[in-house]
Amino acid sequence: MTALSYALPDDLAATGVGLGFLFVVHRVVLRGASNESIRHFGLALGGLLESERLDADRLLRDSLRALGWAALFGLILFPPFWVGWLRWYEPRASFAPMLPAHAADEVLGQLLVIALPEEAFYRGYLQRALDDRWAPRLKLFGAELGWGVLASSLFFAVGHLLTQPQPGRLAVFFPALVFGWLRARTGGIGASLCLHALSNLFASFLAASYGLGG
Repeated sequence: MTALSYALPDDLAATGVGLGFLFVVHRVVLRGASNESIRHFGLALGGLLESERLDADRLLRDSLRALGWAALFGLILFPPFWVGWLRWYEPRASFAPMLPAHAADEVLGQLLVIALPEEAFYRGYLQRALDDRWAPRLKLFGAELGWGVLASSLFFAVGHLLTQPQPGRLAVFFPALVFGWLRARTGGIGASLCLHALSNLFASFLAASYGLGG
């Protein structure tokens, strides 16, 4: 994925890497898999990726549950993130709420191009596969955790560093732990996917509101 990100033009790199992650997940998990296996890797997404007939009630229920978890963690984590963001970037402009340019494209891009592929690979496939190898032994607030969440979070952080070699990129290790906890607690990637996208969108909102982007 790192090589792909450098080989593609800048405006296609994120999309190419996202499609690469989805291709890997399809090859190693989804292709010819049973519904039980798909659920084991947390990739059912309310039944969207299962072979059974789609149940609209289940899809709505699972979607609202995922959004609820993401909203809860957003309320807890975004205020201290805002403080840390200000200390790191030290913007000169005052805060003036502003959406990023092309906000609709930004939302779809963060959901479908960034969050979905990364969560499907790192939290869906990789964390579960590592947990199968090293059985979780710690129960934390209802989530069974082990070396899988630490290793997958480390891979997640190193992957970000390799595509953009700046030490600050390693900081994504910490939100990855939260995404991993949500994956373990909820049994799927829906909540981590939503929180991942919301986190990126919130960072974009701050950048636009302080005149650093958008």
